[in-house]
Amino acid sequence: MMKKSLIVIIIYITCSGIILGQRSVDYLLKGKALVESGKPAEAVLLLNEAVAGSREESSLFLSRAEAYMANGDYSMAINDLNEANRISPASAEYELARIWGLKGEAATAVYHLEMNLKSPYKKAEKEIMLDPSFSLVENKPEWRQFWKKEWYGKDEQSLSEIEFYLSKGNIAEARRIHSDLISEYQGSERSIYSGALVNMAEKNYPAALKSLSQLLSENPENFKYLQLMAKAQEASGNAAGASTTYSRLLELGVAEPEIIFSRAECFRKTGEMNKALADAQRYLDLYPESKKGLSFAGKLEAASGDNLKALEYFTENLKLHPNDAGCYVDRANSYFVSGSWDWAINDYSMSLDLEPGNPEAWLNKGISRINKGNREDACHDFRKSFSLGNKRAAEFISKYCIK
Repeated sequence: MMKKSLIVIIIYITCSGIILGQRSVDYLLKGKALVESGKPAEAVLLLNEAVAGSREESSLFLSRAEAYMANGDYSMAINDLNEANRISPASAEYELARIWGLKGEAATAVYHLEMNLKSPYKKAEKEIMLDPSFSLVENKPEWRQFWKKEWYGKDEQSLSEIEFYLSKGNIAEARRIHSDLISEYQGSERSIYSGALVNMAEKNYPAALKSLSQLLSENPENFKYLQLMAKAQEASGNAAGASTTYSRLLELGVAEPEIIFSRAECFRKTGEMNKALADAQRYLDLYPESKKGLSFAGKLEAASGDNLKALEYFTENLKLHPNDAGCYVDRANSYFVSGSWDWAINDYSMSLDLEPGNPEAWLNKGISRINKGNREDACHDFRKSFSLGNKRAAEFISKYCIK
């Protein structure tokens, strides 16, 4: 049975209730974004509406519990987690363990953690050990006694080690551990999945895709496998396949806003600009002050030929992030394309004050100055760009700066 993460809140698609699957995902996405933006009370109000419309979706109670926890209301969070457990047994045990850990109640925290480790929702040991929720209980005797027992099999430990070494960039050690794993657990899910992880790190995307296709043939709705599949498809140049896989994840109710952003990027690569723009706006609806979201939307508008709309996004980004060099470059590029040379020079200059090591900004500033008839300053910019490694600048130096 596949594992489901409570960090990425999921939804169980049903045919009952007023709120159908896709509508529930929208609530979950917005609730998650509000909590991440420091607005848990607003998330609670939003999710109250969702829960009122669909009483039998555990993901809604899990999401509202997260909002209550972020707002410091542990009692209400516990009520929602108990309700989630009623609908989907054991789905909320880890979050209950976290709450009791935060309350300093070691015995109760351990009780719920044990329930989690015996369930299909079993958390990885590394995730538990790094969770600050347990800092108040980690030195208590109940906690120490609990971890004297071996809760993870050898194959689970090997997978954890592989993930650790890959996170540190030590692919060779990860490959060695995987070789040992398959010698003992040949054909197991964990050995195949860990092989896909190593192949991804080695940029052997065909091998990774082959392993993931095998896993998904047996578990077609496994979120973890689908997410890695989408990344492998995108990395291998199959943006169309990746967008389809990202869509599948959303259809299954994976309430992760970054999936929307990733799908938008895939649509951009396949030239489906209207779809890309729709996803970019959907992402901005969740995170209206997102620097990367505003930048991406502006670039999409510029690529679609609407430079005025692009400038609106870039200007809004600068209002929110006035000390970010990249935001100035985005708007400068838009002015550059439209031939608004004075405005382009000004924004390139501002970006270079903040980040003087950008060779492309120096080059474009020089080109803008040439178009304004300022050859002397333009040549200074071209030479600066060339000194920073931009070989394209040599062409302009030769044309304008050598007498």
